[in-house]
Amino acid sequence: MTTVPGRGTHMGDSMAHILIIDDSPTDVKVFSGALERAGHRVTAVASAEAGIAAAQKDKPDLVLMDVIMPGMNGFQATRTLARDPQTSSIPVVIVTSKSMETDRMWGMRQGARDFLVKPVSEKDLVERVNKHLPAGKA
Repeated sequence: MTTVPGRGTHMGDSMAHILIIDDSPTDVKVFSGALERAGHRVTAVASAEAGIAAAQKDKPDLVLMDVIMPGMNGFQATRTLARDPQTSSIPVVIVTSKSMETDRMWGMRQGARDFLVKPVSEKDLVERVNKHLPAGKA
């Protein structure tokens, strides 16, 4: 697990902690940069299993979830987080290359709060993340 120090202008408790669960180093770098510029602190892991463990341990303010990963996929991980009392209050935003409406509907049925299709613009990513953060963290 890598922690990327926040370089945003927000300080203290107002900075949200975003957990990125994605096996693509390129996507992690792009998403981390966008979220850090928006003032958030970012942690990233490369598998669904590691993401579930990190969410249970760290209780991030929001999870960005890829779908296509080796081992457990993002739909399964989203369902696991949504059904676990320790993590069910953490909003999950799926960010995937799967663009079919059935994928979006399935993701939402697993407990995701939102669904974005890659490639996603920095503006859209930050707006959607901020929309689902607890009050005072956006």
